[in-house]
Amino acid sequence: MGVRGLGCRVDGWVTRVDNYSEPMTYIVAIDAGTTGVRSRAVFPDGRETVASYLEFTQYFPAPGLVEHDAEEIWDVTRRTLLDVIARVGTMPATIGITNQRETIVAWDRATGKTFGRAIVWQDRRTAQRCLELAPHLPTVRATTGLVLDPYFSATKIEWMLRNGVKPTPTLAFGTVDSWLLWKLTDGAVFATDESNASRTMLWDITAHEWSREICDLLGVPFASLPEVRDSSGRFGVTSVDTVPSGIPISGIAGDQQAALFGQACFAEGDAKNTYGTGSFVLMNVGPRCPAPSEGMLTTVAWRIAGQTTYAVEGAIFVTGAAVQWLRDGLGIIRESNDIETLAARVDTTGGVVFVPALTGLGSPWWDAEARGAVFGITRGTTAAHLALATLEATAFQTRDVVEAMTAATGIAIRTLRVDGGAAGNDRLMQIQADQLGIVVERPVDRETTAVGAALLAGLAEGVWESPEDAAASRRIERRFEPNPELAAFADVAHAQWREGLRRVTPNCP
Repeated sequence: MGVRGLGCRVDGWVTRVDNYSEPMTYIVAIDAGTTGVRSRAVFPDGRETVASYLEFTQYFPAPGLVEHDAEEIWDVTRRTLLDVIARVGTMPATIGITNQRETIVAWDRATGKTFGRAIVWQDRRTAQRCLELAPHLPTVRATTGLVLDPYFSATKIEWMLRNGVKPTPTLAFGTVDSWLLWKLTDGAVFATDESNASRTMLWDITAHEWSREICDLLGVPFASLPEVRDSSGRFGVTSVDTVPSGIPISGIAGDQQAALFGQACFAEGDAKNTYGTGSFVLMNVGPRCPAPSEGMLTTVAWRIAGQTTYAVEGAIFVTGAAVQWLRDGLGIIRESNDIETLAARVDTTGGVVFVPALTGLGSPWWDAEARGAVFGITRGTTAAHLALATLEATAFQTRDVVEAMTAATGIAIRTLRVDGGAAGNDRLMQIQADQLGIVVERPVDRETTAVGAALLAGLAEGVWESPEDAAASRRIERRFEPNPELAAFADVAHAQWREGLRRVTPNCP
């Protein structure tokens, strides 16, 4: 698989890779997140990874509106992919793609041109429309496993169709994975996997097809939606001029489902939480689709060899984004990682409670109109108190989701597997363990979203024989044990949090 003399052009400079001595098998995982794209080489033999990351622009044209430039996402994807291939020096065995979910891109398959910017999962412009659709909630819940919320793709697509995007035979609506797959294959493949399809609010998760009833309700043309395939399987091969050709693209999954797979949550009851811009708790519930449950989402975890595995999910919209707000909006920290040092200056929040409903509230409260609030401020309140309250808010929201998940499924989570950037914050992880009263388990490799995408792609190409074989190298870096002496204090703090929630949303009893 060597590529002697491979030249990769990135931003006008060319990297030449010559005279490598040892061809190696590896998979490139393209992790197209909310704020940037990371391409990463995953080596089956466990050698040190090679990764490349670039951010892209966040657009906020009005309060509650969040947009991305899909062409910029493609550009940084291509550049990071080329960088990784050049630095490794050989062609990858395959590519896996994982992506921010629910974000929707509209483009013309004949010209390749996009119709305006992508509407991001955080965007709340269709909140009123979701309220108008309330009579259809039972159908939406039973068909898609989701709730009526602007978080999902369906009402975003309807908004685009009502605001200038014209239905044509070549119109395409796709999540970011579909867009990147289409670009990488030079328009040859317009497809997605079932995990991403299940996040659009247009996919029938038991019939395994696009819902004619919901598409008709929202005016979404069937022909504008991608083909839906297994999460592990060859989608196509690279054939665009600016990327080395012939590389199989063999795994696709939404970011949270990819993280569930990368955390080796293969058994019913296995659960993980990814701490990113938001936080997402997923529990594997096996091959049978459960009935809709209060406050939770039922979603497709993955589909392999035609067999669908389901998950119950709690989607928390704002956790890492609250830290970014402290950094960019208030300027009380310079870097996101500074929050741990700042919070360490105080032992408690001094009664300060921060409800970070900056883009509404997700699971288990689902209130698109809720707005953030800070309670309990006194003359003695400092930036450190607010920093600690921000960390606690992440742990409190996760506790709310886990408790609702346990009530819905009857399954008590014994260990919460964690990943994502904020999982590296020791104080937050200890607060989380104390709030949940269970072990919080952090792996050595916390970029499990990329790992999951690589495992799915590698399985399809025979790099590994089974999911268990693929995940055999997973190692635990630290386990955070709950402190029983702090249980009463944890409950008091959580009760204060719930009182703050009640002032923000009527959905919290």
